[in-house]
This record gives sequence, structure tokens and C-alpha cells, in this order.
Amino acid sequence: MLCSLRLLAALAVLAGLTLPAPAADCAFRSKPPAAGLAAVADYRPALKACVSTGGARAFAIRTMTAGGEAVALLADPEALTTRLERLSCWTCRDAGEDELAATRMGRAIAASAEAPGIVHRGFLENAGLVRGARPGAFVTGDLCPSKRPLDRGFFAALEATGPRAPVALSISGLWLTRHAADFRWLTERRDAGALDIVWVNHTFTHPYRRERPDASNYLLSARVDPEREILDTERLLIADGETPSLFFRFPGLVSSDPLMATVRKFHLVTLGADAWLAIGQKPGPGSIVLVHPNGNEPEGLRRFAAGVARGTIARPLEPLTDAPQ
Repeated sequence: MLCSLRLLAALAVLAGLTLPAPAADCAFRSKPPAAGLAAVADYRPALKACVSTGGARAFAIRTMTAGGEAVALLADPEALTTRLERLSCWTCRDAGEDELAATRMGRAIAASAEAPGIVHRGFLENAGLVRGARPGAFVTGDLCPSKRPLDRGFFAALEATGPRAPVALSISGLWLTRHAADFRWLTERRDAGALDIVWVNHTFTHPYRRERPDASNYLLSARVDPEREILDTERLLIADGETPSLFFRFPGLVSSDPLMATVRKFHLVTLGADAWLAIGQKPGPGSIVLVHPNGNEPEGLRRFAAGVARGTIARPLEPLTDAPQ
């Protein structure tokens, strides 16, 4: 019977039919407290075309073992959403880059990887997606490592815009490990329907030294492993019961051609910003707005609250998954 279901699902995929979602019991979610990174083992990048026993289609971009089960991080190639599913519910085969390239996901990854931003000698600044395809603003908040508590007032201003206010939070692994209570507060606000959160990968350690020039700072620092910085952040999010998205933001918005190629290889969309409020950039329709609600940049949060009150932050606020063409 199971083989028949899989055969029917595969035939439907070939015919280009719209297919139902997988059964709810196929969804996987870690139950914190988990043992940190050790809770997610054999974490590997992948590119597999998958069809569920119920006929849903997705690309698996990561495979892993978690909770004693084989699990995949699946991406909807048109909606640009992700979910964690038990692999036993899916039939997967290796896919080629050309197959992915024909989808909205493939186009979004390629477009962001090819957007160089500002080219400097030795590094790129603000490469990637900086403006969305919809008229409202795309609000993003960076959670870089910080000794200060989460600025919950920012989220109060965000929630005042309406229920399920969309926000993309670029989270670093070190911020998560040091701010467990703040992280749980965010997930509780999400579960209560106040926020709609997309978790953006912002690397694990977010390397930074104030005295160093950008060309040898952030992920361009010596002895930094960018692949491990990306993958360990995803593993930690999964261990804490959350799902990584398809989006990645470089620390300091500083990158290079090889770093952009690494992000592309992992099938992620590089995210920049055209309205970093604290440095005086003005938002407009479709702006990807950048603030830091980690306690380190109160001026940006003040300008955000003022922009919401005055109507200079374009409405409606848009979910980040709607930003790429």
C-alpha cells in the first residue's frame, strides 16, 4: 500500500498536479531542553527532490538525525517556506542544480548571489537582496551576540501594527545560547499570534573585532570556518525546537565573492538591507528595514517606532518570504 501511494505521488509530480500537504504526524520538532548541538547529529547539506506519501513536493536541503529519527529540512520551492519532516514520510532522489534553477527558490538564490552590493578592495558591502518585490516594508532585526537583554519595546511597537506582525530575525548562535529566556519569550509571542517570525541565519559566533578593517573582519577574519558558522546556527535552532529559513545575512553586511558562493552552495538567499535605520538610511516602499533589537542599537529602534507612528515605514508590513521575485 505504501509503495502504491508513493508511486501515485510520483506520477502526480510528473504530471504537474497540485498536491496535498503531508500528514501532520510527519512534522518533526525538537522538544527543548535539548542537548544543544549534540541533539542534531549527521547534519549534512543536500539537494534532493522529495515527494511525500500524501503527494506534497519539496526540496530537501539538509538531512540529519534528531530524536533518534532521520529528519530533513524541506523547502517549498515556490512559497520559500521551510519545515522539518521525518524522512520516513518522503521518497527522495538526488536533484540537480538545473532542476532547482527552474523554481522561484532557485531564481531567488541566484539573484541574491549575483547582487554584489558595494564593491571595495578586498570585500563586498551589503551584497544580496536589499529590496523586496512587494510595496510594504520588510522588517528585519539582527540578534548579534550581546550582553544586553532583548529590547522588548521594539516588539511592542511592531505588534501595534496588527496581529501576526511579520518580522525576520537574523539570529546568531551565541545570542541564542546566552539569551534563552528572551528566545523563549519571542517564541511565546509568536505562538500567541502576536508575531510571525522568520529565523534568518546570522552565523554562529558572528566574529567581529572593533579594531580590524572590514577586509579582515567578520567572516573574513583569519581561521573562521564559514561553513561551520552557517550549519551550526541551523543545528542549534533545530535543537531548540525552531525551523531555519532559506535566508542568510552576513555579519556587518560584509562578504566576499567566495563567501557569497558558499551561501549559494548551501541553497540560501543572501539578505542585505536598503534601510539600516541607525545609520540614517530612509525606508521606502519595498525596503528591507534593518534594526538591532539585541540592546546594542537603540537609535535604530527609536527611529523605527517614530516611522511606524508617522507612517514613513511603508505598510502593510510584509513577510520576508514575499521579498524575492
